[in-house]
Amino acid sequence: MNPFTGGTLAVPGAKIYFEVRGEGPLLLLIGGGNSDAAVFKRLAAVLALGHRVVTYDPRGNSRSVLDGTAADQRVEEHADDAYRLVHHLAGPDEPAYVFGSCSGGLVALELTIRHPDRIRLAVAHEPPVLGVLPDAPQHMALLDDICRTHRREGMAPALVKLQALHGGRPAPALPEEHDNTDFFLSHFVRPFTRFVPDLTALDEVSDKVVWAGGHASRGDLVHRPALVLAERSGRTVELFPGGHIGYARYPADFAERLVEVLATAPGATDRPRDTTGGGL
Repeated sequence: MNPFTGGTLAVPGAKIYFEVRGEGPLLLLIGGGNSDAAVFKRLAAVLALGHRVVTYDPRGNSRSVLDGTAADQRVEEHADDAYRLVHHLAGPDEPAYVFGSCSGGLVALELTIRHPDRIRLAVAHEPPVLGVLPDAPQHMALLDDICRTHRREGMAPALVKLQALHGGRPAPALPEEHDNTDFFLSHFVRPFTRFVPDLTALDEVSDKVVWAGGHASRGDLVHRPALVLAERSGRTVELFPGGHIGYARYPADFAERLVEVLATAPGATDRPRDTTGGGL
């Protein structure tokens, strides 16, 4: 395993735990939902052969402790956390690569809209922008039902209903430092799935955004928003190995594909060297 360093960064309302691996262009990995830095451990080890890879626990998850009482989470606040990490770890004139999956994709989009000068390229992997879908009301009703079920019956029944976003399949077990499912269902699901980025502002940074999704999740609800948004900008969705969490199941293949996509960044002069020679 590649050696890494880590620490915590104080931000408004929380302390963000982060880890850094490798050397080279800065690459920030943003996990989704109840994930923390552990979900990217194997992917980061491969990518660190050619990048300075930053992973972290989103505020409220695992080691990123909130200063006060838990409340509904806001994409804008999470994007500010990501920006502060980039500002803390990157040189003053160094733009960062960003990869965000699921709700982390929403954060990556908002980060790019707000701070385009600090982002070289953002890869948004199946961000759940359900509000852009023509049948959005029925999906919002489903998510409201999931949240009610969690409050009344607990996590297990709610997670069964959440499978509808992933083709009716149960979510696979993922590496994590702590179980953040209760926080996710209580404070994440509803506000994040209702978030729609400023589409006009998104158009202005479209050259910095890559829409991505999994080969195996192409028929799932969670894949559809990327298709709609990519078509809106005259682009296609770049497919990656596996499904919604292919980065955890196929880290070496996923890293190879990600490096290939990052190399398409506009104006890139320091094209990352091939990182596919290493394994785990």
